[in-house]
Amino acid sequence: RLQMVWVFIMNRMSSQSSSSTQRRRMALGIVILLLVDVIWVASSELTSYVFTKYNKPFFSTFAKTSMFVLYLLGFIVWKPWRQQCTRGFRGRHAAFFADAEGYFAACTTDNTVNSSLSEPLYVPVKFHDLPTEKNGSNSDAEKTPKKPRVRFSNIMEIRQLPSSHALEAKLSRMSYPTVKEQESILKTVGKLTATQVAKISFFFCFVWFLANFSYQEALSDTQVALVNILSSTSGLFTLILAAVFPSNSGDRFTLSKLLAVILSIGGVVLVNLSGSEKSAGKDKIGSLWSLVGAMLYAVYIVMIKRKVDREDKLDIPMFFGFVGLFNLLLLWPGFFLLHYTGFEAFEFPNKLIWMCIVINGLIGTVLSEFLWLWGCFLTSSLIGTLALSLTIPLSIIADMCMQKVQFSWLFFAGAVPVFFSFFIATLLCHYNNWDPVMVGIRRVFAFICRKHRIQRMPEESEQCESLIPMHSVSQDGDSC
Repeated sequence: RLQMVWVFIMNRMSSQSSSSTQRRRMALGIVILLLVDVIWVASSELTSYVFTKYNKPFFSTFAKTSMFVLYLLGFIVWKPWRQQCTRGFRGRHAAFFADAEGYFAACTTDNTVNSSLSEPLYVPVKFHDLPTEKNGSNSDAEKTPKKPRVRFSNIMEIRQLPSSHALEAKLSRMSYPTVKEQESILKTVGKLTATQVAKISFFFCFVWFLANFSYQEALSDTQVALVNILSSTSGLFTLILAAVFPSNSGDRFTLSKLLAVILSIGGVVLVNLSGSEKSAGKDKIGSLWSLVGAMLYAVYIVMIKRKVDREDKLDIPMFFGFVGLFNLLLLWPGFFLLHYTGFEAFEFPNKLIWMCIVINGLIGTVLSEFLWLWGCFLTSSLIGTLALSLTIPLSIIADMCMQKVQFSWLFFAGAVPVFFSFFIATLLCHYNNWDPVMVGIRRVFAFICRKHRIQRMPEESEQCESLIPMHSVSQDGDSC
């Protein structure tokens, strides 16, 4: 019932929201994603430095993911989180929620609506007599025939709805500040509880960790250029998964979105080919890790947006806090498994590496992942994954400014489509899944087929037959 109350209040708020609010949400999401790209570029530079002296992908991923547990300090400093545990907030507004739940309990189906109505009450109807015509009317008016009139029943049936179910009527009688206060109450209580957030975090803890671990393993086994090329396929995986498991109208599959993803992948290929002269061999295992990481990132963002349709319902810091807690409690046996199998020997880093891992974890993981997920909620899952591709040209620009590296024309030829694909996907999602490519194809097809439609279709044999035989017409003429 509470979920129905949440749907009701969100429908009221969405109906009152204007297009300017949606534009502000989209603009804020784009700014956040661009900020995340800058953070990730700096984080990747620091990660590459750490891997030169401490090549432990599992330890690095485990340490940075466990830092998410710092978000759980919100239960100490943030009062609304504590209220979810004590249930005191809902108790203070029990009367209002009783009316709200009673309203939706009565409005679930037509049968329940009819059963909640009172017994019929029959009351006589009092008709107001029409004014009689004056005596001074002319004779023509008296001779005109009277028009037939409809005769109604003298009894009407009255059935009443209980006052506990009249939520709409109660809200309509409230003042505007009171209604806004009740909306804020419903919005707050409509959030997922701490137990529900913990259940979602338990599932996505493994998906998120495997996605990041796959990327770290790919970096340690394969050239960075090939890893970035294969990681850019997360946009294609997201497009396919969002079409199969859509969370909102912005995830609908269109041909224009597919071309935007292909454009982004093509640009990434050109950008990485500009530095391919330094690359030697490419490990197949690292390539497989890159594809697995790209697919898991797509599964992560598509499934979480399907599970939680709006960012208002999910406390993102609480979500990542539980992710860090489950990571810390459940994934530590991986050290023994990797150590005794010889996959990754366990050893602690020195103080300098520890400091780099902590800084990289707090800024490059804890803060950036929170901002990235928030930006995905404000925009769409496809825009969020395409924003990952922007880190490639940005990282090369950082190398040009900081290390004075020179790049060929392939870099500039590939950076342009990467940037354009990001903003094209933004425009397509902003204008309600506008599909200009499909519209253009239809217009071209209509133009080509116009001549065939204008030409007269060849007459068939049935259309050439005469309904009246000509010899019978001639015989009738002769008889006359």
